[in-house]
Amino acid sequence: MKPTVSPSVSFSELLNPLAAKQMIAGAVVGVGDAKGVLSLEAAGSADIAGGKAMSPDALFWIASMSKPITGVAVMMLVDQGKIALDDPVTKYIPEFKHLWQCVYGTADCVLLRKPERPPTIREMMCHCSGMAFSAAVEWPLDIMPLAEAARVYALTPLASAPGTKYAYSNMGINTCGRIIEIVTGERYEDFVENHLCKPLGMKDTTLWPSKKQLERLAKAYGPNPEKNALVDTGFTHLTKPYDDRERRFPMPGGGYFSTASDMLRFGRMLLNDGELDGKRYLSVAAMGEIKRKQTPQAVTENYSVGFTADPDTFGHGGALSTNLRVSPLHGITTVFLVQHTGFINDGGGALGTFWTAATEKLGKKKA
Repeated sequence: MKPTVSPSVSFSELLNPLAAKQMIAGAVVGVGDAKGVLSLEAAGSADIAGGKAMSPDALFWIASMSKPITGVAVMMLVDQGKIALDDPVTKYIPEFKHLWQCVYGTADCVLLRKPERPPTIREMMCHCSGMAFSAAVEWPLDIMPLAEAARVYALTPLASAPGTKYAYSNMGINTCGRIIEIVTGERYEDFVENHLCKPLGMKDTTLWPSKKQLERLAKAYGPNPEKNALVDTGFTHLTKPYDDRERRFPMPGGGYFSTASDMLRFGRMLLNDGELDGKRYLSVAAMGEIKRKQTPQAVTENYSVGFTADPDTFGHGGALSTNLRVSPLHGITTVFLVQHTGFINDGGGALGTFWTAATEKLGKKKA
């Protein structure tokens, strides 16, 4: 869709100086509202050594921005009455009946006991399940089919009692991806493609980019030891080649590649309370769950069903500094795509610069 905003609104003018100083290599940023795309711009380089400028249709590994995609898939099944957020994991994956919890541990000794109860879908989706970030055998992060991964997770002791602490966990999100498979009889990736990505028009959102799509993949960079230039870091979390469906498997917690255009459509659907272009994807009630804090009252972190959930915005970032933000307060959704190793504090404050400019130039702050 052609941006409808005035040409005078230029975010690339803000980001190009950061790219010139090699604080970031390059970026694609977008802003949308309920009616359409307001801005879509590219800045800097997709490949510094190759002299390739960043393009608006560049492909990015969005990493943990995949979690909201899984969150929407989970809430679709809640809408359909096939699952409930407070269902225990054992209702769908019996292996978790044998779960253990670590109550004491040193380098030489670990004390385990049975948890009082298993984690729920809600707790797994909001990182309060007690599960670790990943399993010891899970590196790279895409090496196990979901059925196998779930069995490994069931053998991995919990670090804390379910519902008591926040600990960022791909294992919990991935387990919910496996529940999607069990409940629907479809592979996780097929459910997401058939019920979300394809109907919504997210044509470049995939776990396995094609060779044609990979030609548009922006390279990943991070600061050199002196922090005065960028070096090519690659995607160390993933198995190569990225189009290999034999050795790479779905990672609901962080496996997707996408573009700014696709993620803007996703963000605009969320901004419009689960509906876009006359098609409803989530009920208003489901959107209410997504927008509110799901972590227990005693937990300070604000996290929802695969989303961060602050009072005025909800969305998610990714390991390479990508970001999706939906702001009902300002009436806009923003997408910030870079491939910057380490979080954006290393990138000259590029995300904050973009977000401030987007809300000031294009936001429609409500009273």
